[in-house]
Amino acid sequence: MRSLILNIHKRSWGSLAPVARKWIYAKTFKGEPTYENFRLEQEELPALKNGEFLAEAEYLSVDPYMRPYMMAYPEGTLMIGGQVGTVIDSKNPAFPTGSSIFGQFGWRTHTVCNPDELKADRPYVLPNFGSLPKSLALGVLGMPGNTAYFGLLEVCTPKAGETVAVSGAAGAVGSLVGQIAKIKGCRVVGIAGSDQKCQWLKGLGFDEVINYKTTPNIYVALKKAAPKGIDIYFDNVGGQTSEAVIKLMNLYGRVAVCGTISNYNSSIEKVTDPLRMMVFKQLKMEGFVVWRWNNRWMEGINANLQWIKEGKLKWHETVTDGFENTPAAFMDMMKGGNIGKAVVKL
Repeated sequence: MRSLILNIHKRSWGSLAPVARKWIYAKTFKGEPTYENFRLEQEELPALKNGEFLAEAEYLSVDPYMRPYMMAYPEGTLMIGGQVGTVIDSKNPAFPTGSSIFGQFGWRTHTVCNPDELKADRPYVLPNFGSLPKSLALGVLGMPGNTAYFGLLEVCTPKAGETVAVSGAAGAVGSLVGQIAKIKGCRVVGIAGSDQKCQWLKGLGFDEVINYKTTPNIYVALKKAAPKGIDIYFDNVGGQTSEAVIKLMNLYGRVAVCGTISNYNSSIEKVTDPLRMMVFKQLKMEGFVVWRWNNRWMEGINANLQWIKEGKLKWHETVTDGFENTPAAFMDMMKGGNIGKAVVKL
């Protein structure tokens, strides 16, 4: 059956009804995700109506947020996520056939969409990336890039000469946060989970990097890496790493809480209550979700694109081939197997 589906998928639609393959959230996450949490299904799609278009996915995104967000959905729900695709049929002039688009369509190969019926998460035609790959719309020129751009600049308001610490620094967001901080004249300390990742971050211009998995005492390592203390902390992980960083924050420091991946798999981790430090050091801590800046979405994309063109912002993708390997890519990413942005190429 699977070979038949693949053959239909690769053929021109003609008179055939489009068949989509999709990954379903089959079993509630408990601990680390496993293959039992996912189920592959197929779906026959309807003929297009006025205002609709049919998109074929080219790249899917796998991101840490999917782990906690899916816990709010019942079993049997489509796995959420963004994708870059091509419009292969259209009855909507704003999305002409052949155009490249981004959409929050989830883990599926084909989607029929009427954007006018959506109140949020509206798809959009990709701006001109020049010679850059379209997959960057899932990374530096998409949600992770805007998370780094707005999260650092709007929440933390960095000033030249300040010290910025970034946890999860080799991920899709953290690697960009550190580079943008350097563009703004800051000193940057990155925290990552392997020597390979640390070496890559040094190549991006990070001033100091710490491998938390091989460092006996992260607080001591951080104090050495940031002898003048830490002014800004961009937090992607939470837990013991964040406990150590907050202890070293300077007076009036700012903390942007982007994620807490250290506890996404429901592991129990004892840390000191940070509120005392927040009072004594008069810290500002703010959690955020990037959709806050939906009305400025293209501002972030265009700024990051310009920095790429100027050679100031570098990117890296960990690419997994094959739609059938999407769960494997997700599980590997959740274990820190990726450098930069994790994507699936169909």
